[in-house]
Amino acid sequence: MESKGGASIPARIVVRNLSKRFANAGVVAFETLNFEVAEHEVLCILGPSGCGKTTLLRTIDGLITPDSGDVLIGDRRVNGPSRDVAMVFQQFGLFPWKRLDQNIAYGLKLRGKSNAEINAVVDHYVRLVGLSGFAQCYPFQLSGGMQQRAGLARALAVNPSILLMDEPFGSLDAQTRETLQEELLAILQREPKTMLFVTHSVDEAILLGDRILVMTHRPGRVREILPVEIPRPRDIGQVRADHRAIKLRAHIWEELRRDADREAGEAP
Repeated sequence: MESKGGASIPARIVVRNLSKRFANAGVVAFETLNFEVAEHEVLCILGPSGCGKTTLLRTIDGLITPDSGDVLIGDRRVNGPSRDVAMVFQQFGLFPWKRLDQNIAYGLKLRGKSNAEINAVVDHYVRLVGLSGFAQCYPFQLSGGMQQRAGLARALAVNPSILLMDEPFGSLDAQTRETLQEELLAILQREPKTMLFVTHSVDEAILLGDRILVMTHRPGRVREILPVEIPRPRDIGQVRADHRAIKLRAHIWEELRRDADREAGEAP
């Protein structure tokens, strides 16, 4: 890969000729996907519902086996889940019978960390995601936004080098969503990660991404990969007013609209 300045950057993730078919349903989720993600790059993935975005993340995570092609993380071929990778889902995924601090500590306990180390890491990430004072609360005592902060803290606590984010803010109200977008920008500024972020929001993709991968209708293919040429650090107001963001948003919406029109024209 090349940086914006033209220097060579080694790929952290390589997706090569990747295809997945669900034979029982007669559905091809995606086919012949090829792209790379650089170290500490944020690649946002946009596309219509059903184009295989979630299946793609699960394949990169090693939870789903592709029918053909490969996923490489560094020089390792993905054959199953890895400690280098953590995934954050839209539905929070917290254990309702565990307190917030116990939820965040879950992955650390599985890895055999000492109680002293667990307590220090949990305290750090509780503060990092803005949940100080709520560590003893159960999920039902927290708002949706707070639960999603807890899910993000749990993923970060195991110190993955790669974060896979599957529409993590999609079920939140607009104000909470924007708050968490800015929280995530701040976290990545302090603790950079390689990240794939699936979203249906063009504005969210432009705000968070270094590049945006736009997928076609099912079977999902790479329509195009677009750079987001807005410097970091970013904030929502700055990005919304930036002429580069306005131009990029218009281009992406036009491509998505054309794809939808083509799909409608092919429907029986």
